[in-house]
Amino acid sequence: MKKNDNQLTRIVFGAVMAAIICVITLFRIPLGQSKVHFANAMCLLAGLLLGPVTGGLSAGLGSALYDVLFGGYGPLDAVITFVSKFAMAWVAAVLFRAFMKKYRDSSAKETILPLVISCVIGALTYVALYMLKTWIFKMYVEPVPADTIPTVMIAKLGPSLINAAFAIVVAPIFYHAVLPALKSTGIYRQLEGV
Repeated sequence: MKKNDNQLTRIVFGAVMAAIICVITLFRIPLGQSKVHFANAMCLLAGLLLGPVTGGLSAGLGSALYDVLFGGYGPLDAVITFVSKFAMAWVAAVLFRAFMKKYRDSSAKETILPLVISCVIGALTYVALYMLKTWIFKMYVEPVPADTIPTVMIAKLGPSLINAAFAIVVAPIFYHAVLPALKSTGIYRQLEGV
């Protein structure tokens, strides 16, 4: 029965995180040829709280749902978004879980560096995948003259790095803000599967 309760809690919390990610992506600030948004921070948070698979699914599903429901993107874009956002949350979660084996009983202050490192690598994973997607699309899917591709890449890199920087700062803050409440209610143990 306990295992079923843990699984149900993970599914419900994962669905809530996916919904939050979808909705928060609506709030975007145009910047150059791209937009700055706050969803990447929530994608990282999903990975940190829910682990690699459930967190990755929440991040990918929430972001892909935005693309389909509100973003006006096609199915191929939604699949690519799902994969890249899943990868971001998955990488951050895998790294953070590996770090936390060492810092299991440490104070919040001692976990800040592992948390930030995990978020940095997760966010940069997304930026790398987004830039790869942009290059492939501009070369083969929506071809543009080859000499304009570097300009397009640079125009998209700036907002991507701003999104990454914001996510790297905000995700650890949110993590430490919600962790005490999740621990005091026992939800965190269920999310961990302990």
